[in-house]
Amino acid sequence: MTRYWQSKKQKTEKGTAMTELAHAKSLRDLLVYKKSRVLAKEIFELSRGFPKEEMYSLTDQVRRCSRSIGAQIAEAWAKRRYERHFVSKLTDADGEQLETQHWIDTAEDCGYLSPSRAISLDGQLGEIGRMLNSMMDKAAQFCSKED
Repeated sequence: MTRYWQSKKQKTEKGTAMTELAHAKSLRDLLVYKKSRVLAKEIFELSRGFPKEEMYSLTDQVRRCSRSIGAQIAEAWAKRRYERHFVSKLTDADGEQLETQHWIDTAEDCGYLSPSRAISLDGQLGEIGRMLNSMMDKAAQFCSKED
């Protein structure tokens, strides 16, 4: 059985190539989890520059939902024994990443983020969303009782 999102890379004449997908032994092996944590930290640092009057609205919202992506992935990992629960938690994580996109777009609309910064963050969020959807499509591989 192959659980993935921890890719192995190999140097080639033309650069670096992906060779195979490694078995994820723990939550912290999941590339999607790692990416969600990096993004949550980036959003936290960015949101420090938001106006004080946004502290209990936009700032709080974008920080909470960006942090919740990784938390939902962690819960999904803990519920791998039950495929439906696993998919449900990944669906929640995907919902949080979409909510984060909304708040990033709102921050751009308010002039707190440059368009290029918002596009970059939305791109990272979209990548996380695609990875989550791929995990949902292949849930049986993550939830298999063969370990």
